[in-house]
Amino acid sequence: MQESVFTLHNLLFGIYPYICLAVFFIGSWLRFDREQYTWKADSTQLLSKPWMRIASNFFHYGVVGIFFGHAVGLLTPHFVFAAIMSDIAHQWLAIVAGSIFGLCALFGGSILFFRRFTNQRISLTSRWADKFTIFWIMLTLILGLLTIPTSLHHATAYDSKAVTSLVWWVQSIVYLYPSPHFIEGIDMIFKLHLIAGMTVFLIFPFTRLVHIWSMPFGYLTRAYQIVRTKRLKYQEINRYDLGKTPEL
Repeated sequence: MQESVFTLHNLLFGIYPYICLAVFFIGSWLRFDREQYTWKADSTQLLSKPWMRIASNFFHYGVVGIFFGHAVGLLTPHFVFAAIMSDIAHQWLAIVAGSIFGLCALFGGSILFFRRFTNQRISLTSRWADKFTIFWIMLTLILGLLTIPTSLHHATAYDSKAVTSLVWWVQSIVYLYPSPHFIEGIDMIFKLHLIAGMTVFLIFPFTRLVHIWSMPFGYLTRAYQIVRTKRLKYQEINRYDLGKTPEL
């Protein structure tokens, strides 16, 4: 008897990714078109400044590093990496970079998480979506860090099957020929991390995460701005000259 294609595995890793991507793009477009006044980061720095700068910097630099690391590592065609390094070297690079940026994001995110829930002023002014967003991002981050011991075990055994399977699966989703069977045999921790990561895209349009679309990339290429101060010379003013314009 032929196995049904509508298994839980196929639904989660063959259909759910497209649901998340559709909501991500269409939802972001609709929110920008209809709810522009809600398109903002809603920074809480004015409510409480202690630890905010260091936590925000560590968290954002870590998350940006993780994002581009995943993008390059998972979307680059296999033959390109094969021309530069072996699959095992690719796996070690992912382990080292993921550990560095993941721990940076974990340090900053932990401060932001407890600040969001324990600081009375911030907690009272936070929406439910704000608290759920930081909770889900931290859950995804922790699940990602928990994959590192498993990846270390594979790497020390010179087993690159897991990393190559993940690359093939992600590229099958992007190229519109979903192949969930690629990751059918990988460890459960990887699957949990994938589900949590895909769900971040699902909730994206309904949270403050939409401000990511408005990153000021143009600032890097804009023309220089020259700012000159114009100060009045200090001088004694006679009470009879109060209506006159001071000398420059």
